[in-house]
Amino acid sequence: MQMKLMLVDDHPLFIEGLQYLLGTHEIDVIGVANNGREAFEKASILKPDIILMDIRMPGGSGLDALKLIKAEMPDIKVVMLTTSDEDDDLFDAVKCGASGYLLKNTNAQNLVDMLSSLEKNEVPLSPGLAARLLKEFRRNTSNQMTQEISEDAMHGQLTDRQLEVLEMVAKGVTYKETGEILGLSERTVKYHMGRILELLHLENRAQVIAYAARMGLTEYK
Repeated sequence: MQMKLMLVDDHPLFIEGLQYLLGTHEIDVIGVANNGREAFEKASILKPDIILMDIRMPGGSGLDALKLIKAEMPDIKVVMLTTSDEDDDLFDAVKCGASGYLLKNTNAQNLVDMLSSLEKNEVPLSPGLAARLLKEFRRNTSNQMTQEISEDAMHGQLTDRQLEVLEMVAKGVTYKETGEILGLSERTVKYHMGRILELLHLENRAQVIAYAARMGLTEYK
């Protein structure tokens, strides 16, 4: 079944360009909105599968809309868009239920690939944003997504190979690139990630990054 997508941004030219781009890849854009308030209203009517939403807009921010949408329509996946990997709202967006966080300069093919991975319950994060998110988790170790993790007990359940995969993914490396670095197929990397999530009782890549931060598995300068 074809994914139903809604776009939210206060720049009409950006919306039109993105809508055309997605159309060339046979992705159905069922609606657009210019601010967070309008996004919530249209999402209630259109019921999209995925919303791509700018985080900073006059007349209702993307973060405010995210909170409302996830509270009322939790099945809708919301991916936040930003122009900078230094966006201070990154951590708050993930805490509020964002399913991904992408830079607006992401190229077309990567965007389409990330949307496809989102349908498989993977979390799309631009590499630079994954690094920043890791730093934010380090500074917020009391975050609700990591409070109940018993690190020492669960860490010992991972094999050396799973630890290698965990470290790569926490750095923002794609599954395909991880496979190339470790000499594995992309399918094998996905299998290892599935086992890691199962063994650590985690749900998605954002929580993997939180876990890696608490365990000191990854260092960013």
